[in-house]
Amino acid sequence: MTEQGRFTIHLEQQEGYQINVRFDWKRAADLLMDEPPPLGETSGPNASRLLAAAAANCLSASLLHCLAKEEPPENSLRAEATCILVRNDKKRLRIGALEVKLIVGDALSGSHRLARCKDLFEDFCVVSASIRDGIPIDVTLVDEAGNLLRDSD
Repeated sequence: MTEQGRFTIHLEQQEGYQINVRFDWKRAADLLMDEPPPLGETSGPNASRLLAAAAANCLSASLLHCLAKEEPPENSLRAEATCILVRNDKKRLRIGALEVKLIVGDALSGSHRLARCKDLFEDFCVVSASIRDGIPIDVTLVDEAGNLLRDSD
C-alpha cells in the first residue's frame, strides 16, 4: 500500500495517567485523556473511548458526505458507539468489537440518495475500514537523548 499522507500528533503526560494530546491543526483544541480508576480519575476519555468515537465519527461523516455532499442539514444525524471489552487468552483486556448505530433524521432519511449511500458509505470511512483490515503498528522506545531503547521490528 502506498503512503498517501502523514500527520503527527503530540502527547505529553501531565500528572498520573492524564495525557495532553496536541493535534497538528492549529485551530483544534488540545484534548486531555485519562484512565478510569483505579489508575486514573476519568478526567477525560481513555483510548478505547476515543477509538469508538473515531469509528462512529468517521462513519457519520462518510454517510453525511454521501447523502448531502458539502451541505449536510444541521442536526440531521446522531450516532451511538458501543465498545465491547474482552479478555484474551493471557487475560489482557482488548477491544473485542465495536457497535455503531447511526440514526438519521427526517432530512436525511427522505433523501433520494439514501438507497445508494446505505450500501456505499462504509467503504469510504478511513477509520472503520482500517480497523477491520487490521493496522500494523510500529512502536519505538527512545530516551530523551534519542537513544533507541526498543523497536518493535
